[in-house]
Amino acid sequence: MSAAITATLRMMENPKKRKALTDAPRQDIGCTDYSSNPGVALSVPDESGGQRLDQILARLLAQHSRSRLQGWIREGRVAVNGAPIVEPRYKLWGGETIEVAEAPDQRAESSSPENIPLQVVYEDEALIVIDKPAGLIVHPGSGHWCGTLLNALLYHVPQLDKVPRAGIVHRLDKDTSGLMVVAKTLEAQTDLVRQLQARTVKRHYQALARGLVERSGTVDAPIGRHPTLRTRMAVVRTGKPARTHYRVLEPFVACTLIECALETGRTHQIRVHMTSIGHPLVGDPAYGGGPSRVPRGPLFPRQALHATRLALAHPQTGRALFWKSSLPADMAALLETLRQELLSVRGSGAADDEDTWDEDPEGSPEVIYIDDDEGLDEQ
Repeated sequence: MSAAITATLRMMENPKKRKALTDAPRQDIGCTDYSSNPGVALSVPDESGGQRLDQILARLLAQHSRSRLQGWIREGRVAVNGAPIVEPRYKLWGGETIEVAEAPDQRAESSSPENIPLQVVYEDEALIVIDKPAGLIVHPGSGHWCGTLLNALLYHVPQLDKVPRAGIVHRLDKDTSGLMVVAKTLEAQTDLVRQLQARTVKRHYQALARGLVERSGTVDAPIGRHPTLRTRMAVVRTGKPARTHYRVLEPFVACTLIECALETGRTHQIRVHMTSIGHPLVGDPAYGGGPSRVPRGPLFPRQALHATRLALAHPQTGRALFWKSSLPADMAALLETLRQELLSVRGSGAADDEDTWDEDPEGSPEVIYIDDDEGLDEQ
């Protein structure tokens, strides 16, 4: 006699167990065909009696998260002794047979190569440095399972399918543009992660902050998940340490071009830190809204933020490398418009020389800058 039949007979002999099975929430799944998806048959250990269906599945199918398994239960993909159960909290007695029709794993499907153009500024056997355009998502995620930088990298370098996260060691937000480094080997990835942890990777950004930023400074404030808006970050006492150095590059009528240097790499760090001191970034859809004492600044379809400089030690040779990226066309055009606006307000005689606006001022904090003469190779 099969285990399934034996378990069914045992259950039907006990009135309480028979009633529990009869009263369990079920779903009429009709002729739904899950045959195209992998099916799994499991036997519930006797010692698991009294535990919930989702708990037992989480132990028997440890490769899947409990939330995913709960979703499969509610979708009618799980049957106990042939009867579909749609309640994750349904109690089992031990000895039952569970059948699971697994749903397609979108995360696995997301790791497929796609022919997406990449602007590669440097590449060797260990590294790729990408100048990421605004609008390109770095990692697949909910609602964005394709068309990402990860998919593009897998097409450009097929062997990256053997490296976790296709060699990506740090991120830029979807609408932030600029330089990113990607490891091509597991050894290079490990080394780059250690450099990031040691804070020896230098990352500099240019951003357009709302209002007139009067002087350079540092924001040293912990960042964590926003207490009520869970998709956003905020300066919170229980957050992780975060430090951003910023300096004024060029003031305009209602906003200021600044350069930011990161000591840490928290999610949305520059956007959160500049907002915390009253100067959210121009165009920032998440942190630039709400009441503010500073002008809204010019209209811009994204946060005006670009990763302009990247410096690190080559993971194989230890040689110091340095890359610089020009502002993308949309930010460059915006700055030109702002300069013309400033000229019209102050008159041409009061405007700064356009050829010197990006030079490092004297006496600036050393921690912010990379000295271009210290053996760093500009690619």
